Amino acid sequence: MNKNVVPTLELRKVVKTFKQGGQNLDVLRGVDLEIMPGEVVALIGPSGSGKSTMLQIAGLLDRPSKGEIYLNGQKCSKLGDGMRTSLRRDYLGFVYQYHNLLPDFDATENVMLPQLIAGVKYKEAREKARWLLSRLKLEKRYSHRPAELSGGEQQRVAIARALANAPKLLLADEPTGNLDPKTAEIVFAELLAIVKETGLSALIATHNFELADRMDRKVSLEEGKLVDKRLEAFVPIEGSNFY
Repeated sequence: MNKNVVPTLELRKVVKTFKQGGQNLDVLRGVDLEIMPGEVVALIGPSGSGKSTMLQIAGLLDRPSKGEIYLNGQKCSKLGDGMRTSLRRDYLGFVYQYHNLLPDFDATENVMLPQLIAGVKYKEAREKARWLLSRLKLEKRYSHRPAELSGGEQQRVAIARALANAPKLLLADEPTGNLDPKTAEIVFAELLAIVKETGLSALIATHNFELADRMDRKVSLEEGKLVDKRLEAFVPIEGSNFY
C-alpha cells in the first residue's frame, strides 16, 4: 500500500456518549477506521449497535464526545457549522433507508436541487441529473414525481441525488433496507457499479450479509468497538475518473 495516499475518511479513537436516565450510555468506545480512495466498506452489526450514530459522525452531522474525524486529511471535529456544511455539500454524499425525495418535484428536479444550491447553472445541473438517472436505468422516469415511482425507483433517484455534486465519499445507511429482496439486489448492484465506475469511496451500513460480502471489506460494530473483517488486502487508487 502506498503510504503517501491520504485516506478519504479516517476516524481516530472516536467515542460517543449519550445521557440516558441520568446515566452515560457509551455507544461508540474508541472507534478507529480508515477508508482509502476507491474503497467500498460494509458496516455491519445488530440493530442498536451504533451504525447510524457512526455514520452521522463520519458525515459531520453529529460531533463525537471524544476523538477525531479526518476527511481527505483535514481535521474536522472542531470546525464551525459553516465549514462543516460546506464539507458535507462538496465532499460527501448521503443515502438513507428512506429516500426523502421532495414530493412536489420530479426525478430530474430532485437530482438538480443539490447542484443548484452548490451554484451549478441550470442547464448543466439538468444535464448531469439526467445522465445520472440514465446511468441508473431511469431514463423513462425523468418527469415522474416520487409518488409515481416504485420503491426501487425512488431509491435510485435518491442515489443519483447523493452523487449529483461528485462527492469523494458516499455514506449510506441501510440503502436497501425498505426494499424487497429482488428490488434490493437490483438497486444495490447499480449502486455498487456506479461507485466502482466513478472511483468513489463508500461506507455502507447494511444488515444484508450477502451484499456486505460483495464489498471490498467488512467492519463490524461490536459493543461499541469496530472489528475489521477484512477479507483480503485492498489496494487504494490515487485518483478517480468521476465524470
